[in-house]
Amino acid sequence: MSLSVLQWGFLAIALLLANLPWLSQRCFLILQCEHKPVWVRLVEWLALYAIAGGLGLLLEQRVTGSLHTQDWEFYWVTLFLFMVFAFPGFIYRHIR
Repeated sequence: MSLSVLQWGFLAIALLLANLPWLSQRCFLILQCEHKPVWVRLVEWLALYAIAGGLGLLLEQRVTGSLHTQDWEFYWVTLFLFMVFAFPGFIYRHIR
Protein backbone atom coordinates (compact mmCIF):
# COMPACT_ATOMS: atom_id res chain seq x y z
CA MET A 1 0.00 0.00 0.00
CA SER A 2 1.35 3.40 -0.90
CA LEU A 3 1.85 6.23 1.55
CA SER A 4 -0.79 8.34 -0.19
CA VAL A 5 -3.45 5.66 0.27
CA LEU A 6 -2.58 5.37 3.97
CA GLN A 7 -2.77 9.14 4.44
CA TRP A 8 -6.16 9.47 2.75
CA GLY A 9 -7.44 6.40 4.58
CA PHE A 10 -6.37 7.85 7.92
CA LEU A 11 -8.08 11.16 7.14
CA ALA A 12 -11.29 9.32 6.21
CA ILE A 13 -11.17 7.33 9.47
CA ALA A 14 -10.53 10.52 11.46
CA LEU A 15 -13.48 12.20 9.75
CA LEU A 16 -15.71 9.25 10.63
CA LEU A 17 -14.49 9.13 14.25
CA ALA A 18 -15.01 12.87 14.68
CA ASN A 19 -18.66 12.59 13.62
CA LEU A 20 -19.64 9.41 15.47
CA PRO A 21 -20.71 11.04 18.77
CA TRP A 22 -23.22 13.25 16.96
CA LEU A 23 -24.51 10.66 14.52
CA SER A 24 -25.02 7.85 17.06
CA GLN A 25 -27.54 7.79 19.89
CA ARG A 26 -25.55 5.14 21.77
CA CYS A 27 -23.46 6.17 24.79
CA PHE A 28 -19.80 5.40 24.03
CA LEU A 29 -21.06 3.45 21.01
CA ILE A 30 -22.12 0.55 23.26
CA LEU A 31 -25.05 1.43 25.54
CA GLN A 32 -28.40 2.55 24.19
CA CYS A 33 -29.29 5.99 25.63
CA GLU A 34 -32.74 7.54 25.72
CA HIS A 35 -31.41 11.10 25.65
CA LYS A 36 -27.67 11.64 25.32
CA PRO A 37 -26.55 14.93 26.92
CA VAL A 38 -24.08 17.21 25.17
CA TRP A 39 -21.37 16.62 27.79
CA VAL A 40 -21.46 12.86 27.06
CA ARG A 41 -21.05 13.61 23.36
CA LEU A 42 -18.05 15.84 24.12
CA VAL A 43 -16.42 13.20 26.33
CA GLU A 44 -16.96 10.63 23.56
CA TRP A 45 -15.50 13.06 21.05
CA LEU A 46 -12.36 13.56 23.17
CA ALA A 47 -11.98 9.80 23.62
CA LEU A 48 -12.29 9.30 19.85
CA TYR A 49 -9.70 12.07 19.34
CA ALA A 50 -7.32 10.08 21.52
CA ILE A 51 -8.07 6.92 19.52
CA ALA A 52 -7.45 8.74 16.23
CA GLY A 53 -4.19 10.13 17.63
CA GLY A 54 -3.10 6.68 18.73
CA LEU A 55 -3.91 5.32 15.28
CA GLY A 56 -1.86 8.13 13.75
CA LEU A 57 1.10 7.31 15.99
CA LEU A 58 0.79 3.63 15.09
CA LEU A 59 0.74 4.39 11.37
CA GLU A 60 3.72 6.74 11.71
CA GLN A 61 5.67 4.04 13.55
CA ARG A 62 4.81 1.43 10.91
CA VAL A 63 5.54 3.62 7.88
CA THR A 64 8.65 5.52 8.98
CA GLY A 65 10.01 3.14 11.61
CA SER A 66 10.25 5.86 14.26
CA LEU A 67 8.18 8.50 15.98
CA HIS A 68 8.97 12.17 15.54
CA THR A 69 8.80 14.23 18.70
CA GLN A 70 6.09 16.89 18.69
CA ASP A 71 5.57 19.96 20.83
CA TRP A 72 2.27 21.01 22.36
CA GLU A 73 1.38 23.16 19.33
CA PHE A 74 1.07 20.07 17.16
CA TYR A 75 -1.49 18.50 19.47
CA TRP A 76 -3.54 21.71 19.68
CA VAL A 77 -3.61 21.95 15.89
CA THR A 78 -4.72 18.33 15.56
CA LEU A 79 -7.40 18.87 18.22
CA PHE A 80 -8.81 21.83 16.31
CA LEU A 81 -8.57 19.93 13.02
CA PHE A 82 -10.55 17.12 14.65
CA MET A 83 -13.06 19.78 15.74
CA VAL A 84 -13.41 20.97 12.14
CA PHE A 85 -13.90 17.35 11.06
CA ALA A 86 -16.76 17.06 13.59
CA PHE A 87 -18.60 20.07 12.17
CA PRO A 88 -20.92 18.14 9.77
CA GLY A 89 -22.11 15.79 12.53
CA PHE A 90 -22.63 18.69 14.93
CA ILE A 91 -24.68 20.58 12.33
CA TYR A 92 -26.71 17.45 11.58
CA ARG A 93 -27.51 16.87 15.28
CA HIS A 94 -28.08 20.37 16.63
CA ILE A 95 -29.09 22.65 13.79
CA ARG A 96 -31.00 20.30 11.52
